[in-house]
Amino acid sequence: MIKIATRKSALALWQANHVQALLHEAHSGIEIELVKIVTEGDRIVDRPLSQIGGKGLFLKELERALLNGEADLAVHSMKDVPADMADGLVLEAVLPRANPYDALVSRDGRKLAELPAGSRIGTSSLRRQSLLLALRPDLVVVDLRGNVDTRLRKLDEGQYDAIILACAGLQRLGLGDRITETLDSTGWLPASTQGIIGLQCREADAETKSLIRPLADQGTAVVADAERTVARVLEATCQVPLAVHGVLVGETIQLEAVVATPDGKEIVKVSGEADAADAVALGERLAAELLEKGAGKIIAAL
Repeated sequence: MIKIATRKSALALWQANHVQALLHEAHSGIEIELVKIVTEGDRIVDRPLSQIGGKGLFLKELERALLNGEADLAVHSMKDVPADMADGLVLEAVLPRANPYDALVSRDGRKLAELPAGSRIGTSSLRRQSLLLALRPDLVVVDLRGNVDTRLRKLDEGQYDAIILACAGLQRLGLGDRITETLDSTGWLPASTQGIIGLQCREADAETKSLIRPLADQGTAVVADAERTVARVLEATCQVPLAVHGVLVGETIQLEAVVATPDGKEIVKVSGEADAADAVALGERLAAELLEKGAGKIIAAL
């Protein structure tokens, strides 16, 4: 028997059920139970994440369930997992990456360049706000919280002219047809590890580690290590408008990163590549370049 800790949102349950199916495929006859948990991030929905402690609020209770033995495995959206985890826990595996990019979902089918000045755009992400205002300073950014269904309902009710969500979340829930435009142009980078599902367990739990090992995707792990290294060096929580995206081409990892002010007026960009074996060193180097070019001042001001 293996117990999987998961949040109760539709997307979190999709991810947990996906992992459950993969485990059944890898190990015939395995017994699996889902342990559904409501996190603090799910309970507090009336304030921006950057004001209440960041995305780590979505996994503290899941980590507690692992540490006290209520669960053996936690399934996370990797972009919700801080660079520093609770002692005694480890991210043992990541699954193959889905679409890493952001999606613009508009009420009337207009793309970003077509939205009238003054249009209300919903997002709770400082990164998305920064990138949006860098391109379209004439738009109005309005905070948007809640699960995917709630956000789409608020859009459809007319509270927003458009909202920005993750492509992966929409596609996993069968809502890919709601995507008006994929935001993947030069300069619009996703959050670190966006689109990646991570599997977390107790560091000393050799049995669970053995069970999930066949699910691990090594190429995605290389990219995740590089992206998370940039965030770790910059101590970037969701209070920091950091965008970073890596791609593995053969045995070479290509990495881009951006830090911007919330109003989008100042942007620091860096890029580089290295052998896959040097992914962490590449992340450290680009983080240092960001700091040298002024990212430290932007972060300090926040």
